[in-house]
Amino acid sequence: MSDKILSLHEIKRYSRQILLPEIGVSGQELLKQAKVIIVGAGGLGCPVLQYLAAAGIGRLAVAESGMVDESDLQRQILYGSNDVGKLKSIIAAVRIESLNDLVKIDRINLRIEAANALRVLADYDIIVDATDNYPTRFLLSDASVILNKPMVHGAIYKYEGQVSVFNYRGGPTYRCFNPNPLQADFRNPASDETGLLGVVPGITGTIMANEVIKIITGYGDILSGKLLILNIYDYVFRILKLECVPENHNINRLNETY
Repeated sequence: MSDKILSLHEIKRYSRQILLPEIGVSGQELLKQAKVIIVGAGGLGCPVLQYLAAAGIGRLAVAESGMVDESDLQRQILYGSNDVGKLKSIIAAVRIESLNDLVKIDRINLRIEAANALRVLADYDIIVDATDNYPTRFLLSDASVILNKPMVHGAIYKYEGQVSVFNYRGGPTYRCFNPNPLQADFRNPASDETGLLGVVPGITGTIMANEVIKIITGYGDILSGKLLILNIYDYVFRILKLECVPENHNINRLNETY
């Protein structure tokens, strides 16, 4: 790989992380050539997008169909008061482009579902699950298995966040972590009912971005086969071991309903 992949401008811009021997010029080149899709541009997706753009990921996609609500502003830090009622995918892309005009941004203003998931996700190297509901997590996990792509997962609740990397080099999938089919009457706990401290998605999303960078550059210990659980109420951090269930890698099609 030639040093000419990076311009002098890029070498100066990313000089602090290029100085790290685990990244260097070769790692920065890998970041520039990487393609990452972030599904969800809410509390988790906002910091993931910001830090991956700042790190120099060459192509980022934001897949989000929702609009900015005033109650989002406490934690979804890409949006401001004037953005209420506007499409998140558009506003997020504009903010990211202003943060780093060297990064290509794909705006995907639709809901990822079984009918379009494989087509949309196929163009990217890494899938980031920044969603807030179980059906979409199962969908993204199954799609990542079919497409043979790693999925960086994050979830938040009140003062707690969790991060893991699924389907990485044959490692556990989301179904290995959460094997039980959802009951028809199950409802995902909503933050407008339980509450959520705004910095929790910021911390969790930053860790998710770190896992993406680690996968691309190959440095450090990746959270494959592990679930990091952090609680900022009392600063307890735990890592749980996840077992791989081989049959969860046999998925070859998406269900019509999730």
